[in-house]
Amino acid sequence: MKITRLKTWQVPPRWLFLKIETDEGCYGWGEPVVEGRAATVEAAVHELSDYLVGQDPRHIEHLWNVMYRAGFYRGGPILMSAIAGIDQALWDLKGRELGVPVHQLLGGPVRDKMRMYAWTGGDRPSDVGTGARALVDQGFTAFKMNGTPEMQIVDSHKKIDDAVARVAEAREAVGPDVGIGIDFHGRVHRPMAKALIRELEQFHPMFIEEPVAPEHLPALKHIAEGIATPIATGERLHTRFQFRDLLADGMVDIIQPDISHCGGISEGLKIATLASAYDVALAPHCPLGPLTLAASLQLDAVCHNAFIQEQSMGIHYNKDNDVLDYLTDKSALEIKDGFCAIPQGPGLGVEIDEAFVEERAKVGHRWRNPVWQHEDGSVAEW
Repeated sequence: MKITRLKTWQVPPRWLFLKIETDEGCYGWGEPVVEGRAATVEAAVHELSDYLVGQDPRHIEHLWNVMYRAGFYRGGPILMSAIAGIDQALWDLKGRELGVPVHQLLGGPVRDKMRMYAWTGGDRPSDVGTGARALVDQGFTAFKMNGTPEMQIVDSHKKIDDAVARVAEAREAVGPDVGIGIDFHGRVHRPMAKALIRELEQFHPMFIEEPVAPEHLPALKHIAEGIATPIATGERLHTRFQFRDLLADGMVDIIQPDISHCGGISEGLKIATLASAYDVALAPHCPLGPLTLAASLQLDAVCHNAFIQEQSMGIHYNKDNDVLDYLTDKSALEIKDGFCAIPQGPGLGVEIDEAFVEERAKVGHRWRNPVWQHEDGSVAEW
């Protein structure tokens, strides 16, 4: 069997889909994308196709190493996201050829279903109590919210008070037993992060996510000292080598690799296994589309340290189209009572409606995250 073509589509709201085809009619789907840089990742996918067309798609580990090592320059969000979507598609193809879900090819499942969480409150969080209550009424046992809008490197205590009030509102709305993930989104700098976390600990968060931007990860040692709340990060790390250094320094309790940004299922499994050696939990990042979610669930199925899965159904970014719109069988990713059954179909376990993809690709997208500024005109972290 030989790879003959890699086809890509930019589809609303902000995703990129990939289909790998072969001379024997076998195919596989993946989702190679960086939010806001879909066209750049799409170009990288087609550059990598020079290494793939004419090759046997079943040699996944070999092809992964060719894509990663043969170009000399390695890592980074664009290259690793392109590799990630290709890797997903290769696993999907292999599973379809053999008639089994990917998790069976990775050693078999350790669980039947995965606990899920949803988002509430938007980029600049508001009405979090109402949104959180609605999610609990839908059956979710956990949700995530942004902790704060933009914050200066040294800011007023009022910003902390406002964040505390929002989390208090959410906790009051859902009671003591629902998990609350508080995402700092890298918006909070070291001088403010420790004070903010201390103030929020009274609400017993499930975790604090990205308390600082990834370039400041060494500050986590200082920030986490004396704090009982689990610290989560990793959505903007792209290789096992970056996670190795984070884990070795004991700076994190939960890792959040994104299976469309960290080299795909192949690298994600290595990262998860590495984390397990440090007794660190896994909660894959996934504010993306159905293929990223399906790939994440296939990984969750075989990782004992996976404890919860992000998903983006109904998230504020999903305008015009949502996760299930692109599936022929929407039940494959159905969330019931806060859990999603591990997809059991061949490959990633979902079927993409290619005709609908073609139709929506005519609309496409040019999604960009907002550019925020502080009152003094300087650029703020989004």
